[in-house]
Parts: sequence; C-alpha cells; structure tokens
Amino acid sequence: MDIQKIRADFPILSRKVYGKPLVYLDNGATTQKPRTVVESITDEYYSVNANVHRGVHFLSQQATELHEASRETVRRFINARSTAEIIFTRGTTESINLLASCFGEEFMHEGDEVILSVMEHHSNIVPWQLLAAKRGITLKVIPMNDKGELLLDEYKKMFSERTKIVSIAHVSNVLGTVNPVKEMTAFAHEQGVPVLIDGAQSIPHMPVDVQELDADFFVFSGHKVYGPTGVGVLYGKEEWLDKLPPYQGGGEMIQHVSFEKTIFNELPFKFEAGTPDYIGTTGLARALDYVSLIGMDRIAAYEQELTGYAMRHLKEIPGMRIFGEAADKGSVISFLVGDIHHFDMGTLLDRLGIAVRTGHHCAQPLMQCLGIEGTVRASFGLYNTKEEIDTLVRGIERVRQMF
Repeated sequence: MDIQKIRADFPILSRKVYGKPLVYLDNGATTQKPRTVVESITDEYYSVNANVHRGVHFLSQQATELHEASRETVRRFINARSTAEIIFTRGTTESINLLASCFGEEFMHEGDEVILSVMEHHSNIVPWQLLAAKRGITLKVIPMNDKGELLLDEYKKMFSERTKIVSIAHVSNVLGTVNPVKEMTAFAHEQGVPVLIDGAQSIPHMPVDVQELDADFFVFSGHKVYGPTGVGVLYGKEEWLDKLPPYQGGGEMIQHVSFEKTIFNELPFKFEAGTPDYIGTTGLARALDYVSLIGMDRIAAYEQELTGYAMRHLKEIPGMRIFGEAADKGSVISFLVGDIHHFDMGTLLDRLGIAVRTGHHCAQPLMQCLGIEGTVRASFGLYNTKEEIDTLVRGIERVRQMF
C-alpha cells in the first residue's frame, strides 16, 4: 500500500490543528472522506438531482439508476444474495432500531429473551430495552474474561426455549475485540435462533461476507467506512425480511393505498418509507468502491500491523493501562495512564494536534464492568502511519510528565 498516495486522497489530513500537523486517530467515531466520495456528492447534486422511483422524466430515471446501482454495490461488497436484502437506513443505530421494533412486534412476547454481550454499544442495548419496557422481554448479557473476550461456554448456557434472537457486535468499539460471530451464529442456529451482527466497527477494517457468516441480519454505517454521514445499511435474509412488518408508513413503502386497506411494497422498498438519501447512497457506493480498489485484505493486514506496532510502543509508557488484549483484536486501543483523567489526556493531546476520543464511548455497561468511568481511545484507519503512532506515544509521554 502506498500510504502517502492514499493520504493525498484525503485533503483534511494535510491541515494543521493549533499549528501542529493533524494526527487523526478517531476513526472509530467517524472516518475522513476521500475526494472521490465528496466529488460524487457534488456531481450528483449539480447534474443528476431528482427524486427517485417516482418520475418518468430523464433526471429521475438517472437518479434512480444511480441509487439502485449503489444498492448493488453494497450487495456485492458484503456478498448478499440479492439487492432485495439491502435496506438503506440512516446508519447502524436506525438499522438496529428498525429490526428491534419490527422483529419485536412480530415475534416477541412477555417472557421472551434476547441475548446481548457486555461490550455492546448503546445502540445495541437501548432499542432492546425499549422493547423490554413495551413487551416485558428479558435481556441476557454474555460476560467476558480479563482480556476482553466473550465467554462462549457461558453464552451457550444462556439459550432457552424463550430465546428469540441474539444481537452482538462483530468488533467492540472500545476493546477492539473481534468476536467469533461465525461460531456464535452457528450455535444460535442450532437452537433455531436468528442472529443480528452489528458490523459498524468491522466493515471498514476487514472483508465481510454475510453468507459465509450466515448472518440473519447485519448492520453498518456509511460514515465509518469513508462514506457520508446519515446513510447506512440493514442487511437481512430475504426469508426474514418477508416476515417482518414495515417500520414506518408513507410513500415508497406501498403498492396501493385506500382508506380501507394498504398493500405494502415488495422488498427492499417495504422498509424505505419516504424519499431516501439517494445522494448519500451514491457517496456510500463510491466509498465502498474506494476501499475495494485498495483491497479489504490489504487494509486488514496493514491495520493489524499498525495496531501491533502501537500496542508494543504504548506498553513501554510507565503507568499505561490498556483495556482489551484479545487474541483477535481490531484497530482500536483504549487506555488510561496512571491517575490522569481521560478527559485531561485527550484535551492535552488535542493541543498537540492529536485527535483521540475520550469518555465512555457509548458503552457505559462495559465501563461499569471494567470498574472505570472512561478511557482514551485511539482508533486507526487505512491512512494512518507508524510515524503518527510515534507522535501519539511522544504526546502521551509529554502529558504524563506534566502530571
């Protein structure tokens, strides 16, 4: 990988912060956007903009073709069987809310159970809690060991005749743990239970094949894979999506409406009420094309090398505590140094031009399990370098010496 050539595709990486070169290590929250993505958005607004699916005129038909071509790009990227299985949403959070609402309405009743893990993002906890309040269902939580690895023996004991769905993160946004979702899904299926995989933190960093994983549902956000904000994907096996009721009512998700009865549209449009973000879906497709051209295997290998390099050098810092040292770990490192508050560390690193994230990272139950309030999190992307990691290490040392 020619990292300098890749970095040239991201103009923001050349800017300065407080007079220092920007070192952007907050990719777990959102990634920067290559020129091709931004230009595709501008070009479509200036040359093709028209509402999709509803018009007979040229611009509408062209916009529709771009929008549906984007759906095919997503299908190909995650190896879904059909574009009918690709639902466009506003992101991972809406995708999970959609599924929790529709699945719960159709299949869950008082006393039924959903299995989550201790390392879930709030977006994969709160929607199920809302469902629990409405339906009286129970949440079961998979524990983990000291390395941040889920205890699979405990997971297997959790299933009962009331277990209706498993909903788990592919990669922890705090610990970087890559969960064995293929194995977990296979066991759930032996019990007749479907599985939702939260791929927000895996889709930018590794190849994902939903058929190989045998995922019943898989969700992710465009902005975490170098695409625009406000657009995401819910993949669902067609046989499951056919069984679920619509999430919202309105235009596009209908075939026929009368005051007596409404007939809903076919997949995937049954779940896409109203005007979609057809500009955003084009940007998402360009982002997926961009990383595909580089190669997800190459990206995964490079980021693994970066993460290993960072782990080795961060551990040399006196007082360093790293949270999450799973055998299979993604490009996320959460840490604390001595008694320095994570907010103080993040604020002072920012003055050195180093962008990291601080706080509970929308994973407060995990923080409670770890016995801490929050961490500093450095998360890497395909454009980061070992030199930037060196800058981070020097910055942490400088802050440590101040305290």
